[in-house]
Amino acid sequence: MTKPLVTILDDEPEIRRMLSDALEEAGFRTATYSRATEFEASLTHTTPDVCLVDLGLPDKDGLALVHRLALESGASIIIISGRAQVQDRVTGLELGADDYIIKPFDPAEVVARVRVRLRKGKPFDKAANTAFFEGWTAQFDSYVLVDINGEQTPFSHAEGEVLRLFLNSPKRLISRAQMQESLGGTAGESFDRAMDVRISRLRTKLKEDPKNPRLIKTIYGAGYIFLGDVVWE
Repeated sequence: MTKPLVTILDDEPEIRRMLSDALEEAGFRTATYSRATEFEASLTHTTPDVCLVDLGLPDKDGLALVHRLALESGASIIIISGRAQVQDRVTGLELGADDYIIKPFDPAEVVARVRVRLRKGKPFDKAANTAFFEGWTAQFDSYVLVDINGEQTPFSHAEGEVLRLFLNSPKRLISRAQMQESLGGTAGESFDRAMDVRISRLRTKLKEDPKNPRLIKTIYGAGYIFLGDVVWE
């Protein structure tokens, strides 16, 4: 089983070290960065499950980075910042963050918040971690899709949240409001765009025709529907 990956972006070495130690002790993998540019470069070859992002970065605007992550990365985003004003928190959440933690903080609180994000979207039967559908196998304990020929394709936890939602409700319309209620996050353009990105990536991994997807159908103005037959084990 692959441990979830948590990336930590903060320009203070002590905070990076404190968070990394607490998260790894709790069973997570971590990767730490002091600057936004090196963090963004890592996203070309790394798919984090949760991103911890400080807003006071030396090389880029933290809020702009959060907004980009929400639209493009598919990861859950938790802001960790010394900015304690209500408006700062509201802005961060509106731009696509899933949670906001104010400095100073207890590392145990951060670990708990990360666990909450990773618990979102699990099926009602917590023993069921493998789903079979239309020649595909989704292994949620290892975050891997396996096709009929045995070829494996990894997916992120954030992508897995959406896939679980579809597989738990096959052949039923899922509205944007239902997605927001099930997956958390702040409703609005950022949430909608983040969902579009995750669904687009899932379609690619499921080898769907982008012009006429067979499994994940868009019902314009209403939401999405998953058309496959699903068996959980």
